[in-house]
Formats: sequence, structure tokens, C-alpha cells
Amino acid sequence: MIPDYANLAANERTFLAWVRTGVAVIALGFVIERFNLFLLALAAGAGESNLLRLHRLASPAGRYGGVALVWAGVTLIVVATVRFLRTARLLEDRALHQPRATHATLFALSALVLAVAGFSAWLAVG
Repeated sequence: MIPDYANLAANERTFLAWVRTGVAVIALGFVIERFNLFLLALAAGAGESNLLRLHRLASPAGRYGGVALVWAGVTLIVVATVRFLRTARLLEDRALHQPRATHATLFALSALVLAVAGFSAWLAVG
């Protein structure tokens, strides 16, 4: 039997949840980027009356917002990997350790949620 298996399994489940979240953020970034390209192609074939409205939606914010979300997802996966390895190392060590504050993680997650909410609101208004 593996000693302290429950904690090791919990660490792995947490890591996989963060990776799943990172992949979802990357997918959202790709969707935004591809939708922006679709709108640009649609605007090129649209008549003069719809051209202005479609160009307003297909702005550089859509392109850069999608790329930013892809990089945010990659960063999330890298941070999750570092935290997983660090926690696994601490679980293997039998010495007592003080828990670290997770203010940076909470700040980064809050910033990501606000960015996605802001971009979604921008798309809804446009």
C-alpha cells in the first residue's frame, strides 16, 4: 500500500482539474480567434450596409483577446504543473511544513475570470 495515498490522489485530481481549466481557456481563445476570422471573411463578402456593423465586431480586440486567452491557458497549465510537482515533493517529505498562502493564485484566477467576463460583455454589447 502507498503511504499517504489519499493526499497524493487529491494532489493529482487538483492538478488534472487545473489542466482541464487551462485547456478550456485555450479552447475559448481559439474559438474567439476563429470567430473573429469568420467575421472578417463575412464582412469581405457582405454588402455595404452590413459592412460597418461586421467590421465593428471583427476588431483587433477579438484577435488579441483570443491570443491572450490562449497564452493565459498555457500559463495556467505551467503554473499548475509547478504547483503539482512542488506539492508532491512536500508530500513525500516527512518533515512538517507550513502551508503557503495562495494569494497569487487567487489573484490570477480572479483576473482571468474578470477578463473573460469583460470580453463576453463586450461581445454581447457589440
